[in-house]
Amino acid sequence: MSLEIGSEFHWDPAVLIDEERGGLPGWLPARRSLFATGCGAISELLRLLAPSGRLHVPSYFCTGVAEALSGQMPIAWYRHLPDGRGPRWETLRPATGDVVLAQNLFGREDGAPWDAWMREHPGITVIEDHSHDPFSEWACASTAAYAVASLRKTLPLPDGGLLWSPRGLDLPEPRGPESTGAQTKLAAMLLKAAWLRGRPIPRERFRDLQQQGEHELLGCAGPACAVTVAALPLLDVAGLRTADARNARELAAVLSSRTSAFDVLFGPFRVQLQCASPQVRDALIGHLARHGIYAPVHWRQDRSRWWSGDEEAADLAARMLTLPVDHRCGPGDVRRIAEVVCAFVPAGVA
Repeated sequence: MSLEIGSEFHWDPAVLIDEERGGLPGWLPARRSLFATGCGAISELLRLLAPSGRLHVPSYFCTGVAEALSGQMPIAWYRHLPDGRGPRWETLRPATGDVVLAQNLFGREDGAPWDAWMREHPGITVIEDHSHDPFSEWACASTAAYAVASLRKTLPLPDGGLLWSPRGLDLPEPRGPESTGAQTKLAAMLLKAAWLRGRPIPRERFRDLQQQGEHELLGCAGPACAVTVAALPLLDVAGLRTADARNARELAAVLSSRTSAFDVLFGPFRVQLQCASPQVRDALIGHLARHGIYAPVHWRQDRSRWWSGDEEAADLAARMLTLPVDHRCGPGDVRRIAEVVCAFVPAGVA
């Protein structure tokens, strides 16, 4: 079993195959712009479009990205929660000159309602965010004006923000040099790979580099680094997708049958747990970390500074976590995650 489960990706040549087989048919658009980050890609797209109105953002979304984009145009929030019900269309009221950011939240959404909405609102520019599943049928068959995917969160790459136009519209080009953050992240990935193979490298060494690299990458509108550009067409996308789906399906089945302490939310490739309170969620994160399992949170909303203003979205964001059951996990790792989660007893519960 793995020394640790989750956290940042390590560099793994095993996920690369020959270019003719790398990727799913139709996934990697022939005409595309590849930025360092998804946020930078959206930022440059807005610069190209020069819209006169507001940017409509889902209320359950990465607040850091929304805050960064708010420097370019005013933000309006519409309700979209991780409850399987999709956007609340009555809260989405764009006007001429506005731009709408749609998202495939946790890769569980159906694109058909958005297709219908766009047909009813042909004058509104929609940018689809496919970061949680760049491989989905929705992403491959998108009818939006533009689509974007931040790659480094789901693929073992140091950076990457893929931007394309399903309608064949003009795309912006990256601005400025490559980010130093990508090089720092790559160094962290290489050191982590050596650590996983038993080399005497302190974990703090690559963790510090990972965090430094993320800080340097934030919002970068420069080009993706040379490693990402070269490796992206060679990734075994089908193999990664199959492993992710298998692991998520098996973990969700075990947890649903063995524990009633959490609501288990299962998508094609990810498993989220919805806890009873923020305190229980944070205690569970600590419990998992003590067993070498590092569960990310999507996304904290701090009501004292920048947040969506949607109390229900902020409440859910404070009670949810994502279990890191991606392609790196083998059967033993899936069992380990399930056992550690099931062994957790919230404080005050006998």
